[in-house]
Amino acid sequence: MSFQLTVLKVLAGQSAGRASVADIRHAVEILMNSGRDWTDRMKRLAERAPDLNIFSAGFVFRDTLGWEITEEGRQFLSALEKAVADQSERPRSAIDPPSSEVTAQPVMDAQNHLFLPIVTVKGRGVAAGKAGLIDVEHDAAQL
Repeated sequence: MSFQLTVLKVLAGQSAGRASVADIRHAVEILMNSGRDWTDRMKRLAERAPDLNIFSAGFVFRDTLGWEITEEGRQFLSALEKAVADQSERPRSAIDPPSSEVTAQPVMDAQNHLFLPIVTVKGRGVAAGKAGLIDVEHDAAQL
């Protein structure tokens, strides 16, 4: 599920791998509404982990202070991103033109002191839009 992968990316971008639920909600809201490039990137990752549950898999630890990515979560995310990158490096035919090159770099959101992966498409940043809130506090079984 691309939502859960976005949560993993947000937590992996934090210096300690930890954030409060409010900070995660804010970062996920920005990223999920930042445009088609982020959504498409997360869908490509999600195709390789269709039944992902970051909590039952032990990739994210939850407590009263917030959520924290585990070492297993970091390793899983790294392996998943490498597999998708390796797949995209295969030669393409003239019928199948290359998609936009998308990269993500952590940038600090000064208001919340939260590091967000900002999407860059062919050298230019993609602005984040505002929309409805995403309920990250929803029961883990519903994620």
